[in-house]
Amino acid sequence: MIKYFILFISLVLGAAFSLGVTADTYQWKDDKGVTQIDEFVPPEYANKVIKHLDSKGRVIQDKKPEAGSNNSEAKTADQKLAAEQRRKDKALLNTYSNEKEIDLARDRNLQLVEARIKNIEEMQKSAQENLNSYRKEAKETGAGKAIPASVQADISAAENKMAKLKQDMDVAKAKADSVRAAFEADKVRYRELIGETKK
Repeated sequence: MIKYFILFISLVLGAAFSLGVTADTYQWKDDKGVTQIDEFVPPEYANKVIKHLDSKGRVIQDKKPEAGSNNSEAKTADQKLAAEQRRKDKALLNTYSNEKEIDLARDRNLQLVEARIKNIEEMQKSAQENLNSYRKEAKETGAGKAIPASVQADISAAENKMAKLKQDMDVAKAKADSVRAAFEADKVRYRELIGETKK
């Protein structure tokens, strides 16, 4: 039993080692001129000089950029964009049967964001009241007297809270604008697609 187990482990290790040895590696220079070696060449470096290395690091093949390789890469990128646009168009036509449904979907998506905006507005109101109260307390300390450290800390904390809430509000409003813009773009594209199918 132990013999078979040792034999099995030896076979597994041997297979793993042989896979590691035969793995292709490539060498190229990145945009900063630093030499990189890896099993895969990132697409952005496909038009650079690439050296195909064997398991001992010797050069098997030296690939130089082909004339017009940038054009073929651009063509491939355009084809990918066109395929992605076709996929989006198909999804748009399959999801909605009229523009009113796009408006309803937009409103559903906006509900959560608008609830967040309303919640932040309430928190801002409460935080502003607290800040006004702390400032009033500081003012009532009296001329020439130092404001207590606890009151100063309260004022500072309230000001920080107001600043944080303003940031949260900016993010929430930007999100709402983004949702509206995305659905408006969908409506415009939907009209174009419906117009094309009616021709």
